[in-house]
Amino acid sequence: MHHPKKERTLVIVKPDGVQRTLIGEILKRFERTGFKLVGIKMTVPTEAHIEKHYTLNPEWSRITGEKTIASYVKKGEKPWSEDPLEVTKVVLNNLKKYMTSGPIVVMVWEGAHAVDVVRKITGGTEPRTSDVGTIRGDFVLDSYTMADTDKRAVRNLIHSSGNIKEAEMEIEHWFNKKELVDYRLIQDSILYDVNMDGILE
Repeated sequence: MHHPKKERTLVIVKPDGVQRTLIGEILKRFERTGFKLVGIKMTVPTEAHIEKHYTLNPEWSRITGEKTIASYVKKGEKPWSEDPLEVTKVVLNNLKKYMTSGPIVVMVWEGAHAVDVVRKITGGTEPRTSDVGTIRGDFVLDSYTMADTDKRAVRNLIHSSGNIKEAEMEIEHWFNKKELVDYRLIQDSILYDVNMDGILE
C-alpha cells in the first residue's frame, strides 16, 4: 500500500480556463497547498477521447444523471427528464462539444490525500453553488440553469478526479508512465519527514 503522500490525481484546465488565462492561477492554488506537479501537457482532445474519459467508470452515466436530477429538485426546479441515463446522454454530448472547443491543460498532482483535497480546492461541479475560496466559487458565474437554457455544458474551468480509483484510470487514459516524473522537492521534508530533520545546518 502506498503512503498517502504518494497519492495522485488528475486535473484538467478546461477550454474556458485556458481562454480566460487562468492556468497560472489554478496551478498556484495547488502548488501553494503543497502538491507536487508530476505531469503536464497541453492538447486539443478528440470527442472520442473525451467520451472515453467520462465513461471510464461504467457507473458514471447513472451517477451523473441521478446527481443532475437531484440538484434540480433541491433548487425546486424541474429537470428535463426523470431518467438518469437520458439526462446523462445530453450532458455527455454537451461535454464533448465543450471539451473539444479549444486547447486544454492536463495535469497530474501528487501529495497527501490528493484526490479529496484537490476536490475541496476545486469546489462543487456547479459554480453557482460552489463556496467562495474554491476555484469555481471565485472565478465562475455559471449555473446549471443557465447552461440548460443555452443547451450547453456548464463552464466550470476545471475537472478533478472524483476518487482514487477514478484518478488511476484517468491518469492512465491521459499519460503514459514515461510522461510522469518522480522527483523530490525541498518542501517534501517540511510536509512529510517525521521529524523535519535537516532544517538547521
